Amino acid sequence: MSIAFLNDSYMPITEAKISPMDRGFLFGDGIYEVIPSYEGKLLGFNGHITRMQEGLAGIGLGLQWTHEDWETLCTKLASENGSGNLGIYLQVSRGADSKRYHAFPQDVAPTIFGFTFDIPASPVANKETAKRYTVSTSQDLRWQRCHIKSTALLGNVLHFQEGYSQGNDETLLYNDKNELTEASACNAFIVKDSVVITPPLDNQLLPGITRNMLVDILREDGSIRVEERPVTMDEVRTADEVWITSSTKEIGAVVSVDGAPVGDGQIGDIWLAAQTLFTQHKYDY
Repeated sequence: MSIAFLNDSYMPITEAKISPMDRGFLFGDGIYEVIPSYEGKLLGFNGHITRMQEGLAGIGLGLQWTHEDWETLCTKLASENGSGNLGIYLQVSRGADSKRYHAFPQDVAPTIFGFTFDIPASPVANKETAKRYTVSTSQDLRWQRCHIKSTALLGNVLHFQEGYSQGNDETLLYNDKNELTEASACNAFIVKDSVVITPPLDNQLLPGITRNMLVDILREDGSIRVEERPVTMDEVRTADEVWITSSTKEIGAVVSVDGAPVGDGQIGDIWLAAQTLFTQHKYDY
């Protein structure tokens, strides 16, 4: 049985109870993170916790937890749940008030919750065994603060379901300028003429930890050129390669967009080189 953490206590997840008056339940008023743990080794931990702290500050939710506090919690959760290949989910909501009222309540303790779930083994750089992703596209209809990793994910869920119902693994999103923003649960990259290109960080997309690590790793190595700039959907559809990135997917190779093949419809050589570099350096962060 999975062991969860709730407000200073560890317990079977079936025993974890949160008030229906919790603002995370009523308003989606909270921040979350998902950190991969492979055999107890945390991936991208510092980036995830820094982003969580920035998200909490962004919604005015004060919580005096340090990186060390979060590392202790993550390590304990992984140990309590077998230390296999785990996703560690962390969530902080503003807490439970005695009434439903939009303004932030005073003197209410945040609700801190964590649990684990099984994830696949860490991806490897192998064209023959790598998962091949298919995606659809849709105009981005979410809110304008996508850089905050809020628990209010209905917009993302609806976009993901749109692609899933069509038999695809993800949905690539574009803005009213026909520019790629991200995917419903991932960041997005294209490759054209051996150059890796991804949209620049702004309020339209989440500053993904895997995205940021990948950009840094490629630039440090220097063998693959990287650009952060607006990407049109015409460029997506004529790209040599398309990738989606997330903490549990790492670099996912997309082989079709809206039913049309990406490039020759096979996993590309730049993906292989990038995933190889990512595998070599991902624990440096």
